[in-house]
Amino acid sequence: MIWLVTGGAGYIGAHVVRALLDSGLRAVVLDDLSSGHREFVPEGVPFVRGSILDGALVMGALEDHEVTGVIHVAGFKYAGVSVQRPLHTYEQNVTGTAVLLGAMQERGVDRIVFSSSAAVFGTPDVDLVTEDTPKSPQSPYGESKLIGEWLLRDQGIAVGLRHTSLRYFNVVGSGDPAVSDTSPHNLFPLVFDALVAGRNPQINGDDYPTPDGTNVRDYIHVADLAVSHVAAARRLDAGEPIEPAYNLGSGDGVSVAQIMSAIARVTGIDFKPTIAPRRPGDPPRIVASGESAARDLDWRMRHTLDDMVASAWEARKAAAV
Repeated sequence: MIWLVTGGAGYIGAHVVRALLDSGLRAVVLDDLSSGHREFVPEGVPFVRGSILDGALVMGALEDHEVTGVIHVAGFKYAGVSVQRPLHTYEQNVTGTAVLLGAMQERGVDRIVFSSSAAVFGTPDVDLVTEDTPKSPQSPYGESKLIGEWLLRDQGIAVGLRHTSLRYFNVVGSGDPAVSDTSPHNLFPLVFDALVAGRNPQINGDDYPTPDGTNVRDYIHVADLAVSHVAAARRLDAGEPIEPAYNLGSGDGVSVAQIMSAIARVTGIDFKPTIAPRRPGDPPRIVASGESAARDLDWRMRHTLDDMVASAWEARKAAAV
């Protein structure tokens, strides 16, 4: 079986590619390198540079490499920026997904694993988010991911597309020092960049109704997430029953203050975070149950918080060399 990984030169996509290879499956990467890095693609893995908006390019990649399934990770992933760039967000995440699905239909590729997001839930008012928690996205990014799930659903009804969507929560860590999180908006890169520059990292709000006053989030290791993509791909290949969507969550949140303490402990850099005002719309707590994914997709937390920090820090240092 040969799986096309869109966005496979990015932080998450590159880990998915490695997980596929480790499990004995073959991978092809399609990426426009707008946020990915060519050096993240393992040697020997075919690489197609271009956008999922280019239907002819996608068709060619599917045909030339005899692709049997797609893991769709490509997209514009910055929720905050999406508020200022809604049209760009919808073009990349909605139109791009529609073009990809059209090319798949044309080529007879009938299985897909979709990279969705916790952003489809918006600000849930429950302690533990499940797959059935009402969807109420609060950004164009979250809306675009929910529409992506609908597109898969409707193609499943129309042409028998086999599919599942994996909703990520806060993805951190590294499974390979050669692959680091380079997002300018994610917590770990922001903290590491501040420390390297000799600045104190920032916490946005310390007066939330949580045990230590800081936001509680659901942090998961990127390598664990990648394993579940492979499990989903194998399940689709085998024609086994699969849910339309899964939450990849720990069931147990970690506060931002705890993250800061872990970073200080692991890096050996003593610092005291600067406290800034709350960001508008930031909920006190978002934590998800991963029970369904644990049942079907080999989902489990294989890494401790210190493991997550240490692996991310090693990758950050390797990238700076």
